[in-house]
Amino acid sequence: MDRSIALRNGRPQRYLWALPPVLALSLLFLYPLLLVLQQSLHPDTGGGGISLQPYADVFASAAFREALWTTVWIAVVATVGCLVLGFLLALAIAFVPFPGARAVARFIDVFLSFPSFLITLALLFIYGTVGMVNGLWTDVTGAGDGPFQFLTTPWGVLLAEVTYFTPFVMRPLLAAFSQVDTAQVEVAASLGARPGRIVRRVILPEALPALAAGGSLVLVLCLNEFGIVLFTGAKGVTTLPMLVYSKAILESDYPGACVVAVVNVLLSVGLYGVYRVVSRRAGA
Repeated sequence: MDRSIALRNGRPQRYLWALPPVLALSLLFLYPLLLVLQQSLHPDTGGGGISLQPYADVFASAAFREALWTTVWIAVVATVGCLVLGFLLALAIAFVPFPGARAVARFIDVFLSFPSFLITLALLFIYGTVGMVNGLWTDVTGAGDGPFQFLTTPWGVLLAEVTYFTPFVMRPLLAAFSQVDTAQVEVAASLGARPGRIVRRVILPEALPALAAGGSLVLVLCLNEFGIVLFTGAKGVTTLPMLVYSKAILESDYPGACVVAVVNVLLSVGLYGVYRVVSRRAGA
């Protein structure tokens, strides 16, 4: 009886403790989103009323449809590349003993904290128009230009995104591989199973939940990536974040920019919901 009274008396205190973070979240996150949504419903026509005309204008434009398609296909292809490369690298680190494997696994945790533009700058230094590889080529052959000019194309964006986001797939995979019963692998090998069959029948089923969780996260991150596309200077590659930047900064079309931002947020929130469901089932 006394305990139930104490619990009831403690509820107001718990609500008071929860109030500051809720207010901070509302001020720093929800309020700016509401402002974006409000601006997307107010066209620059001087009428001052709420209208869906900005949405109609943006959805009817070829630039928006092209940016949406570019964003989706680059994100999907980059995610597939990260899944394949991340699985192979995590497999080698976890099951192929070599000196420094533990140090590589620890470096992956550090790599996750790097900003995306840092990886893009590194690729520019190596493969850029005046990068190391092209510079060496021109010095040796005397040619005016080097052979590597792909960083300013969609393939350069894909290379940078796969390079940067692959560790986001490797991290959950390494955690999943650490839970694999090595006795099953040893028994399968002793029975004459080839490495490929061991991977397909023993390791891959254990890795599927981690692959799904890592792939869902990478897909969300690729959809919202801005720095990589901006720093590569890829010509003709306009994603939804780049379209927001273009409309807001270059064209001063703030309602149009807010409409594209709302669409991008809705896509991201939907995919994040999928990621959370998959992560929960994977035990992440």
